[in-house]
Amino acid sequence: MSSPKGSQAQKTRLPSFTRKVLLEVPSPTEKDWSKDDEEDYVFKDPDEELDSLPQPYRMINKLVNLLFDRSWEVIEERDALRKSELSRIRPTVYPPVVESKLNKMPNCMAISQDYVFIGGARGFSIHSLFNAKQIYVWEKLKVDVTSICATDLGSEILIAPVDEIGIVRLFYLYKDGLCLIKAINEVEDTSKQSTCLKMEISQGGDFAAFFLQGAGDIWLDVYKLPKESWLKEVEHPQLSINPKKKVRQLQLNTLDAMTSDNLEMDISFRGDVKLSLPVHIMKIKPPKPVTGTTFKSPLEVFAKIEDCYGLGSGQNHFIRESQWEQQAAVFNASYKKYLDGEWEEEPLSMATFHFLPPGCITATPVDVKSPSGVAYVLGVHWTGSHNFFLYLLNRTLKDKVDPEGVWPCAAPIAVSQLSCSSSYLVLACEDGVLTLWDLAEGFPLGVVALPEGCICQSIHFLKYFLVHEGRNVFPEGPVKSQMKCVVLCTDASLHLVAAQGSEAPTISVLVERPVNHLDEAVCAVAPVPALPGMVLIFSRDGHVHLMDVAKPHIICAFAPPRPYHLAVPWKPMFVVSFHHPCFLLRGDHPDEIKSTDDAKNIQNSLFYFNFEAYPLLENISRNCSIPQSALTANMGFPHELPLEKRCESFLQNSEEAEADSCQTGRSQSSAHSDRAGLEHSRASPKPESLTWAHSAPTSPASTGRAALVAQRGKTRRVCERRADGMEGILSGENAGCTTACRTLSFKYKKKIICTSMLVCVNSFQGLTRSC
Repeated sequence: MSSPKGSQAQKTRLPSFTRKVLLEVPSPTEKDWSKDDEEDYVFKDPDEELDSLPQPYRMINKLVNLLFDRSWEVIEERDALRKSELSRIRPTVYPPVVESKLNKMPNCMAISQDYVFIGGARGFSIHSLFNAKQIYVWEKLKVDVTSICATDLGSEILIAPVDEIGIVRLFYLYKDGLCLIKAINEVEDTSKQSTCLKMEISQGGDFAAFFLQGAGDIWLDVYKLPKESWLKEVEHPQLSINPKKKVRQLQLNTLDAMTSDNLEMDISFRGDVKLSLPVHIMKIKPPKPVTGTTFKSPLEVFAKIEDCYGLGSGQNHFIRESQWEQQAAVFNASYKKYLDGEWEEEPLSMATFHFLPPGCITATPVDVKSPSGVAYVLGVHWTGSHNFFLYLLNRTLKDKVDPEGVWPCAAPIAVSQLSCSSSYLVLACEDGVLTLWDLAEGFPLGVVALPEGCICQSIHFLKYFLVHEGRNVFPEGPVKSQMKCVVLCTDASLHLVAAQGSEAPTISVLVERPVNHLDEAVCAVAPVPALPGMVLIFSRDGHVHLMDVAKPHIICAFAPPRPYHLAVPWKPMFVVSFHHPCFLLRGDHPDEIKSTDDAKNIQNSLFYFNFEAYPLLENISRNCSIPQSALTANMGFPHELPLEKRCESFLQNSEEAEADSCQTGRSQSSAHSDRAGLEHSRASPKPESLTWAHSAPTSPASTGRAALVAQRGKTRRVCERRADGMEGILSGENAGCTTACRTLSFKYKKKIICTSMLVCVNSFQGLTRSC
């Protein structure tokens, strides 16, 4: 390696001219100097002999120097990061309010009403949401519960845990009794056992759908849940007639007594109650791939489509097999260099499904009588499919399973999400385009595209809020055709999408894609229904932040006490309450991760965070709503005004503007006539005959006709402007516009010409169609 002396010489000493050959006395004149000798002079360090190293030491020297340079670059980066961290304003970190210690590792959680359901080893447990007290434990399985779902049925709760094998069971919790309804996909022959990959229960618990896989096939089973019968059967229980079933239930009761000796029981398992089984109404399979047609004429194609069912799915067409083969041959020949090589196995086709309520798009059949809000349409889309299929639920298992409607999209649907109120639906395609649907009113709110390169990963609806006097508030009145949601993309960027009425939807960036600090990438998002405009953001470094999407900025952070932390921060286990201002988070102990032998002795903890217990959030949680009267009095929220008030305000403003313009016109015309008269008086006098001839008065009839024509033209222009403004106000407000028009015509008949106004207002299409 080079010595320090040699290195210092290279940096401080200037090189000198040396020559490759022996030096000679040059000629006194430069003309006699040889030009070829210039190549013999080179820059050379006099101490080079000390620096030159033989191989392999020269290579080792270069590697060590490279190592030093890279180490210095890392040191500089860390120093810059440390300085930026010190200059960054850190949010206030709040600890949990309650810690609940568990004997076993929790795998999943769900909240319904005032209970927390925790799935773990061999079953699940029920805890109180407020004091974290364990109320009941059901452990009858040989495997762990991997996911759990709890649906509020009013005074009852429907619980659906799924174990590691993929068997889903339905439980019914009523007051202080827990009943087992049925194991949906459990069979005696294990070779025919199917696995539940996904499930969905409709709002209110009238229907349930289970996505199953087994024997190399996948399908979707839909059940109707007799919840009215369950309530009667629980209030008036009857013993089971089947003796085998009775013995099994008695065994379950015995096991319950063994596992709950040391617990203060508030809930008991009622094995003597037999509940009605769910009714299987439909089995949906993935759509078949499009192949050549078997029809001989186009008339057969149209005859196949009865009542437009399945129109748009692409199954009924008139393209022959030979045409498909020709198209495939042309495609393979054009892209042969890209098609050569090994092909990856196609992923399993998954189904995403939602229960949609009846509305203007998904109308309830005439022959079906049901209470409002009950789902009667199932929306399904499959992996890689462009179509969103709609299936009516008023059918039996014997009926033919055909979609009653198809919504084709321009690109394959990647993600879809239904709002908690089941009023809005968002379809996100693989090309980054989002379609926002208002299911209640029956029209799309708009189409918006994510920034280039962003692909939707998940969609989360926010409870609609407004920014009033600098703070976020929930409007107390009903909200129509107004929605907000946050979209998490695959590049960890977060976006806010807002839409209202007929206005174009807007999109804004909440969190940029991380470039330098990848550990700060957002991996999970959860809206907080109790706080207006707030979402929980989980990052890969284990931090949990509360963000205000209206600003946007970070308000505070939450963290479990040390030494607990999130062992898998990119997939945290948490649950947010929909009706209470709180959320639960699982914290992992370091000893739990390192040692596996004494896992039974390690305490696992769930941490309870209450938003009302923290100073920054206490006022936000308690004063988060604003009455409708305050919004209607404030003209800063025109979309919150009733339709009649909005039209009335528009007409008043237009009348005031027209009066101001008329007054300005009169003053200008009078000033102009005064100037003209003055100039005329200063002119030379003309003969009386000529003056009399030019200033002869017009007849009263002609003056009246001219005034009438001018008044009609003026009225027509005013009404046209008002009609254009009314069209903008009433667009998207079809409901209730008949009453508004009648009220306005009655109220303004003395101020404007009613006939002209009605003709002008009824001229635009929206009002004509509604009235």
